[in-house]
Amino acid sequence: MTMNSKEMLPFSLISKTHPQTEALLSLIHQTRYQISPKSAVAILLKSNSNPAHLKQIHSLLLTTGLTHKNSLLTRLLENLIRIGDIRYARKLFDEIPKPRVFLWSTLIRAYFNDNLPFDAISLYLQMGSANVRPDSFTFPFVVKACAEVLNVRLGMAVHGQIVKYGLHENAIVGTELMVMYAKFGDSESADCVFDSGGGGDGLSRDLVFWNALISAYAQNGNASRALALYRRMESDGIEPDAITLVSAISSCAYLGCLDFGRQLHSRVKERVRNVYIENALIDMYSKCGSMDEASKVFSEMGDRRNVVSWSTMIGGYAVNGDSDKALSLFSRMKDDNVKPNSVTMLAVLSACSHAGLVSEGKKYFYSISRPTAEHYATMVDLLGRSGHLEEAFSFIKNMPIEPDAAVWGALLGSCTIYHDTSIGQIAADELYKLAPSTPSYQVLLSNMYAVSERWDDVHKIRKHMRGNNLKKVSAYSSVELDGEVHVFSEGSRSQCKEIYEKLGELDGIVKAMGYRAETGIVLHDVEVEEKEAALRTHSEKLAITFSLLYSRGDDEGVPLRIMKNLRVCNDCHTFFKYVSKALGREIIMRDKNRFHHFRDGRCSCNDFW
Repeated sequence: MTMNSKEMLPFSLISKTHPQTEALLSLIHQTRYQISPKSAVAILLKSNSNPAHLKQIHSLLLTTGLTHKNSLLTRLLENLIRIGDIRYARKLFDEIPKPRVFLWSTLIRAYFNDNLPFDAISLYLQMGSANVRPDSFTFPFVVKACAEVLNVRLGMAVHGQIVKYGLHENAIVGTELMVMYAKFGDSESADCVFDSGGGGDGLSRDLVFWNALISAYAQNGNASRALALYRRMESDGIEPDAITLVSAISSCAYLGCLDFGRQLHSRVKERVRNVYIENALIDMYSKCGSMDEASKVFSEMGDRRNVVSWSTMIGGYAVNGDSDKALSLFSRMKDDNVKPNSVTMLAVLSACSHAGLVSEGKKYFYSISRPTAEHYATMVDLLGRSGHLEEAFSFIKNMPIEPDAAVWGALLGSCTIYHDTSIGQIAADELYKLAPSTPSYQVLLSNMYAVSERWDDVHKIRKHMRGNNLKKVSAYSSVELDGEVHVFSEGSRSQCKEIYEKLGELDGIVKAMGYRAETGIVLHDVEVEEKEAALRTHSEKLAITFSLLYSRGDDEGVPLRIMKNLRVCNDCHTFFKYVSKALGREIIMRDKNRFHHFRDGRCSCNDFW
């Protein structure tokens, strides 16, 4: 029988749905064992996190006719969401005849927080069909969901709705819009939102605002923009916190901005030490090729070191070509009773791969209880780059998990090095199924055919790429000078005359020492003279020449640092060895896979990369 909300609810019914806590018994005693149903349910819902109890309370709402009380339903919905029972929460939501906008917003937020962005978007669209007007509590999580699934068109449509309802100057909504566009890689639109906050109350450009925006750019590959915003934030008088500094330091690591990274480190020294900042500093110094500075930060951490600290340091030694130190540090880590995780083991396998330590790599691989796809890919890379292509192929065929694109890509890369078109074609066929829209794999196959002078096959692949609008990633190199990053494109003729004159001078010096252009790596069916001309304008050669021209006189003993987005070619590798010997300067180059430390005509990779 349905009760009126003003009637009293017997204690016996309450006791069946809730544990008899001392507080509840006291309340019942004070009200002479009877309280109103609404008050009783409110008491039951307070801090109740038992799934069975919450479902019983839902039944209680139904039997007492209290389902029209939105405040109770909202609290029940929030409790269900809090314990992670989104499915039952949605069932409850669907039973509400006309849910208010707050309930819609609450469930949208729950879907997003439960890593269900598509469900959040679907509910938002359903909200529009129900003619419920979203508010400032709805839009932040809808915008986040659009950013998460990278749905640009829907994100722009939601932005239009935000402007329509006059919420574009709301601080939280505006911040999320900028973060969304940053994740889309659309800095122009993000800037428009940023600048549109000037009218009315405007966007509150506080520390939370700056952290959200800087982090979004840093985490989505636009490190230059992240650092530019960091500088702007400081010029606005906003003091950075640990979150800001981690994002800025990570951006320096991405770009190889050692000088600016050092400036940030000096700011950190003025503050209370923070393990997240220190781990970011280790990563930054490692990715800038300065392992001495990374080691100093690691040593100064002492007892604050965690598994991330150890893993980052091991990975730093590995990528910088010092596999002995990487494996020695791993032994020390175990001696210190720090349990390695999957990232640690990936760093250890990388150390073996960069040095061609096949037997050691196998030992470490088979010590992993549950290898991931990344571990398998690194093992294939180790076997393949060491020339064991048949073994690498057999290893893939016997994998207990389905090999992904990274695994086959590692095999194809090795086949390209050793000109094995037979196994390489098999790997390419698998990659075509798994990643048909990834141009880098098609380029690898094309390069392999070009080395074997199978020009007809090269033309077929290039025609396929053009037909499917697959574009090769353009090569570029960058250097940092006086806090500014200078970028040089492959074959660019837009550089100043002085650079080409200096490059010609360098070319003459190293040729006199025995350097000869390796024209065989120019994978085009053209004359030798054209191949030599193409090699002379590789981006890393332009970058090193720029550094020599414009670095300060007191920097002569300082290493020249270059970042390259792709694997350095054989010719440039040889060229840099000669230049380091001719000028008596250390050259540190980070390419796509690893670091190359050129000293006195030798490279730290021992020509194995």
